[in-house]
Amino acid sequence: MRDRLYYSEAGDRIESTRPVLVSRYRGFTRANHWVTAISLIVLLLSGMALFHPSLYFLTGLFGGGQTTRWLHPFVGVLLFFSFFILFAQLWRLNLPKPEDRTWVSQIGEVVKGEEEKLPEMGKYNPGQKFVFWGMSVLIVVLIVTGIMIWEQFFGHLVSIQTRRWAVLVHSLAAVGITLVFILHVYAAIWTRGTLRAMTRGTVTGGWAWRHHRKWLRELAGRGGRGPAE
Repeated sequence: MRDRLYYSEAGDRIESTRPVLVSRYRGFTRANHWVTAISLIVLLLSGMALFHPSLYFLTGLFGGGQTTRWLHPFVGVLLFFSFFILFAQLWRLNLPKPEDRTWVSQIGEVVKGEEEKLPEMGKYNPGQKFVFWGMSVLIVVLIVTGIMIWEQFFGHLVSIQTRRWAVLVHSLAAVGITLVFILHVYAAIWTRGTLRAMTRGTVTGGWAWRHHRKWLRELAGRGGRGPAE
């Protein structure tokens, strides 16, 4: 019988006790994350190259304008499916929790780094959940509008007027996801020890205790192991 997990997932566990290391992401999840991240970066650069003539020089990164125009939509499809797999793994732990409202109301303490005054968090805090759901919504908007303006294969599906609106919405969504992505990268660098989770798969016990105490308590409560089969 499986234990009911509220703040953690099956692959999370305490790796060792001297010093304490906590497994936060499995190898598959980390690889999935980096495919998604690299796809998004390629899309941002290629999209900017196609957005305005002053940025056309960026097409040199991809072998020229024609290659960039061909590559951009296919990488968009890759991003969608890669993020879908990531979404399937992480959506449950990104659902709102009762303590999230208190955390948001004390956002000033977050900025000042005074986390001892904040409620204990599960695996993700509201800031991380905002990034997750923001990415989820914007990627859906981008793939839908992207298909509408992909004339090579889907040009017959919509009228020219609809396609023009789709271009506008696609551009606005691209600006939005760029801002969310910058926020995500900044937060990962600002919170020391976070990048280790997506490079090595583990975090220190001290990091887990400081930032995600409920998550750590749940792992310790089941002996640091995955749920019983």
